[in-house]
Amino acid sequence: MRLSRSLRALTATCTLAITAHAHAAIDVVDDTGATVTLAQPAQRVISLAPHVTEMIYAAGGGAKLVGAVAYSDYPPAAKQVPRVGDNKSLDLERIVALKPDLIVVWRHGNAQRQTDRLRELHIPLYFSEPHRLDDIAVSLTKLGTLLGTSSSADAAARTYRDEIARLRTRYSTQPVVSVFYQVWDEPLMTLNGEHMISDVIALCGGRNVFAKLEPLVPTVSTEAVLAANPEAIVTAAPGATQPDRPLPSLDKWKAWPGMTAVARNNLFAIDGDLINRPAPRLAQGAAQLCEDLDVARSRRAGH
Repeated sequence: MRLSRSLRALTATCTLAITAHAHAAIDVVDDTGATVTLAQPAQRVISLAPHVTEMIYAAGGGAKLVGAVAYSDYPPAAKQVPRVGDNKSLDLERIVALKPDLIVVWRHGNAQRQTDRLRELHIPLYFSEPHRLDDIAVSLTKLGTLLGTSSSADAAARTYRDEIARLRTRYSTQPVVSVFYQVWDEPLMTLNGEHMISDVIALCGGRNVFAKLEPLVPTVSTEAVLAANPEAIVTAAPGATQPDRPLPSLDKWKAWPGMTAVARNNLFAIDGDLINRPAPRLAQGAAQLCEDLDVARSRRAGH
């Protein structure tokens, strides 16, 4: 797909501005393993995922955000940042007109075709895809380097790591609770052991009953869940961000009263903004999950 004449002209302008600095001063490796090179700390940044927007603010770079996608709603100041589309459809003309010197992309959340178009713009792209709990802290420090806000970013990373460490100390040695995490109900979907939420389950002393499945978000059958007989079933609930369609309920599982999670009323919903976004607030979502699994432990016979 060819770029429009106006887009080509704007792209050329951005390219000249970027290549004017022949000797880059900043090199950071992103989550694809690619090196992102900037001549100086970024001053005009566009975020292409809500979790990225949260990370940029947490890293001290909120004032440098000139564009963000839909649902970039935390912190509240993010709601005022101009929109450049959503994860399915980006406004490339708007993106280039904003003259960014850095675009932060969600590796698996932004459509490949859109990402390919962005590459044509010759604006530095940093791909964000945290997989493990500590990746959030690492991402904060890397963004701080790119934004020239390392002091704030490093402080945020330390705070996040401290919160996770406290949860690990308190819960990781508790008796194991088997957990089914429901992503969606039609079709029935879950997460495998490579997903960060599986890390959160383990942090809280839980065990993801479908950790060994492929792919990252596998489809499972009701029969498979019944056979796994989890002690707790967990899903995301609407937070401050209202989804395009209602999130699934766990009520359907009440049709199987013999399943341990149902028999003990261990059906838990956690604020989706906290548990689904790989950003510093995940520590709050983890704390909620840990408390829920402790409730499940308290409901064991003879406890």
